[in-house]
Amino acid sequence: MTRLQVRHETIYRYDWPVEQAQHLAFLRPLADGLQRPEGFDLLIEPAPPQRREDQDVFGNHRCCFGVHQPHRELRVLATSRVRLAAPGRAQPQDTPAWEAVAERLRYAAGRPFEPAGEFVAPSPFVPRLRALREYALPSFDAGRPVAEAAIGLMHRVHADFRYESASTDVDTPLAEVLVDRRGVCQDFAHLMIGALRMMGLATRYVSGYLLTRAAPGQPALQGADASHAWVSVWCPGVHPDAADPADRDWLELDPTNDLLPTLSHVRVARGRDYGDVTPLRGVIRGGGRHRLEVQVHTERIG
Repeated sequence: MTRLQVRHETIYRYDWPVEQAQHLAFLRPLADGLQRPEGFDLLIEPAPPQRREDQDVFGNHRCCFGVHQPHRELRVLATSRVRLAAPGRAQPQDTPAWEAVAERLRYAAGRPFEPAGEFVAPSPFVPRLRALREYALPSFDAGRPVAEAAIGLMHRVHADFRYESASTDVDTPLAEVLVDRRGVCQDFAHLMIGALRMMGLATRYVSGYLLTRAAPGQPALQGADASHAWVSVWCPGVHPDAADPADRDWLELDPTNDLLPTLSHVRVARGRDYGDVTPLRGVIRGGGRHRLEVQVHTERIG
């Protein structure tokens, strides 16, 4: 086990006063068999008179708040402390053939409902693109175990696409990323999700954080200076030794860094794509143009 502390600060500065604002934040880390939050504090300035915390349909923690006094700056500081456990030993070679998994997820009248199936359908940031299936196909030989195929696809995405900070924004279409062969962690995650879904597989978008400084002797991780994103693909039985049954069938993959997340990744939220788990978004009246500043620092504390 290891303990990490995360400090995530977001500041919006506006040219003109914002008269009213409603915001939604996904900043509190998840609690599950592999991750146990030990502390969380959310500071919002100006202090909102209206604030509510609950869970969304995917089980993510969210905070809804409204600021009704005029302000030219909004500051949101989330501080988290999390204890992480390594996932059970992955056995990708023992997972079912990818065709069998895709068939199990395929909707048919009268067939038992498979909850993972909701992550097969396209989503706003991850449309169905024939080019994504064509890109994925070389990793999906007939009868190949589904986890082995997904890991092979991750290796190819990491090799074929260049991580380039600020090369895209949240509105850059996935088709454009596929052509330009460059992007940020969000693009790598969406690309891999789209390719896997085009093969009929269930894949989730995972938002969170990376260690800002890697352990001694380890290479620095791409995307560690901001919020990070990776994917989770449904591979029945991939972690047979996992203590929590919910962790046995999902394999997390980080295509930006070409690795399986372990004790360097803090999971905040899971959804269909970035739009489901945006760290902070909102609707404002007034403000004019704005400038955004985001700082993230994650360190090991034990």
